[in-house]
Order: sequence, then structure tokens, then C-alpha cells
Amino acid sequence: MLALIVDDHALIRDALRGVMGSFGEITAVLEAATAADAEKALAETPGIGLVLLDLALPDRDGLPFLKSIRSDHPGTSVVVLSANEDRTQMSTVLENGAAGYIPKSATREVMRSALKLVFSGGIYVPPEILNRPVVPPAAKPSPSAIQNAAKLGLTERQIDVLQLMMEGRSNKVICRQLDIAEATVKNHVTAILRALGATNRTEAVVAASALGLSLGKVVSRS
Repeated sequence: MLALIVDDHALIRDALRGVMGSFGEITAVLEAATAADAEKALAETPGIGLVLLDLALPDRDGLPFLKSIRSDHPGTSVVVLSANEDRTQMSTVLENGAAGYIPKSATREVMRSALKLVFSGGIYVPPEILNRPVVPPAAKPSPSAIQNAAKLGLTERQIDVLQLMMEGRSNKVICRQLDIAEATVKNHVTAILRALGATNRTEAVVAASALGLSLGKVVSRS
């Protein structure tokens, strides 16, 4: 897979290139300093599977450009990297098809873990979106949270699935971790979205936070 880094700061591109070079899935890393350069690379270079996109580009607003990439290149995952840690912007970006939102203040290890999650088919939701500190994924929902979830009609297994969704796990990873069929996971996810009144995973994560469920730190267990 080819990766494309879109950022107008050369030092940041160099740093990101170093991170990307540590993944065996990435065969080559391309760079673009502007949206125009990125559009040209996407049009002329087949096989770009991942775009690391800075929203603050000199020639185009990042959000419309994200929408454009998702529309014109639906097979390409887009992960946003931004110095902006506003929760509303994070939610908007994820709702518009980004596979993740990584604040530029994140450590190298957090970035590696987030990208590894994206490579496995998951979506990285930063803990900052809930304005809560990162907690270990081993942390269990509190009894009151379980009671609240149960009142919504969620089964114990669906609560397990929801907790893993909040850690950003993909359906495939969830089915392996819980040792259930992927079709069963999809049914559970559908039931969870319906119970929480959500239309997508991002909305479900935000709604579930009100129940007291904790968003776990991204750690690959696959």
C-alpha cells in the first residue's frame, strides 16, 4: 500500500515519514505540501490506500478536501492530523468519513497504535473527543453504567461489543476477541446503534459516554 502525507510543513512530513516507514504494510510514502499537489498525486498514482491529511492547508480548507477525497477515492482511507483539538471539529471530521483523527500533540506511540488500528479496518476516535483522560482498555464498565445500558435493552454481550467499539475496534477484531461470528457482531452493532439512537459509531461512542462507559486507549490485541 502507498501512503500520502499532505502537510505544508516539511519538518512534520519528515517526522510522519519516519513513523510510516516502520509499518510493513506501507511500500512507499509520497508527500504533498498543498491540496493541489495531493489531488495530482491521487489522480496520477494508483494504489494510494492511506492519506494523512492536515486540515490547515494553504490552498484549500481541509474539511471540504476530506469530503472530496472520500467521494472521488472511496477505497482510500483518510486519517486527519491536526493541531486543533476542538471536540466539535473532531466529531465533524469523523462523521464525514475520516478513518481517524490524531491530534498533533499525540505521542509517536499513540500515532503508531492509531494507524495500526486503521490498517486493521478500525476507526481511531481520540479520547479527547469525550474530554476524558485515557484509561486502560482493561478497565470495566461500572455497575451503574451496566445498569444504564441494560435499561436501554442492551444485553451483556452487546455491552462487551460496545466497550470494544469505544476502543475503536473493527468488527473483525471484535469477533476474534469475543470469539463470535462477524455476522453476530454486525447484529449487535445494529442493535447498539438503535438503542442509543445513533446513526454511526461516532455518535454511539459519544452517546455511550453519558452512560459512564470509558473510552479505552488504542492497543492492538489482534
